[in-house]
Amino acid sequence: MTDACYGDPRLAALYDPLDPDRGDLDAYLRIAEEFGARRVLDIGCGTGVFALLLAERGIEVVGVDPARASVDVARAKPGGGQVRWVDGDAAAALPLQADLATMTANVAQAIADPQAWRATLRSAYEALRPGGYLVFETRVPAGRAWEEWTREASYKVTDVPGTGAVESWVEVVEVNGPLVTFRGTCAFAADGHVLTSDSTLRFRERQEVEKDLTMQGFTVEDVRDAPDRPGREFVFVARRPLPGDAAPDLGSERTRHHGRALNP
Repeated sequence: MTDACYGDPRLAALYDPLDPDRGDLDAYLRIAEEFGARRVLDIGCGTGVFALLLAERGIEVVGVDPARASVDVARAKPGGGQVRWVDGDAAAALPLQADLATMTANVAQAIADPQAWRATLRSAYEALRPGGYLVFETRVPAGRAWEEWTREASYKVTDVPGTGAVESWVEVVEVNGPLVTFRGTCAFAADGHVLTSDSTLRFRERQEVEKDLTMQGFTVEDVRDAPDRPGREFVFVARRPLPGDAAPDLGSERTRHHGRALNP
């Protein structure tokens, strides 16, 4: 299922204007440079911000997302023709021999269904060349980030070109174990129309993610901090082993490492 905020054309068009600061992607650009990636699969590419930044650097990019309205926004952007856009889940991008696969921002947590999550990891594995890397982030559950998602804290008014003033806010509607559901609201001053979209994120513990990765054949190379949000995110760096590599050991000292910054 696609959240309305990504699949509704009117809401998809607001995604970038309402969240213009994507400084969080700088670290992913450094990751691509660190691993010498020349071909990248951007899973959950949304409106294409990260995919287009990579393409500007001469990297071959495939951006895949199940929300057609968001992908349509990405295709229409300057430079959109430099990226291969795919409507669908990660499996829809296969076959591919990528150096790097990414899930930036909320993408990993938005795949809340366990079966869909395992299928995504498996597709990412199949999309990578042997020795290729999967990198993604997920919030540290103990940080209880959802407690900050209130109308009072998130309310803002944004002047959107071609649309006018838009009031927007988010608020949590349910916390059920590791699942947190929140509602985004956009109110359009021009016509008084109000659109809402509910989204559910899964907050996974580090050990759970490491186990899921290992079960799909990955070796967990590192678990890093997001440099702009220290202590608030797990950033997983997993690798598709090369032929002849030793089988991954979930309990090894290497996979227990934590605290290194996202940038090398």
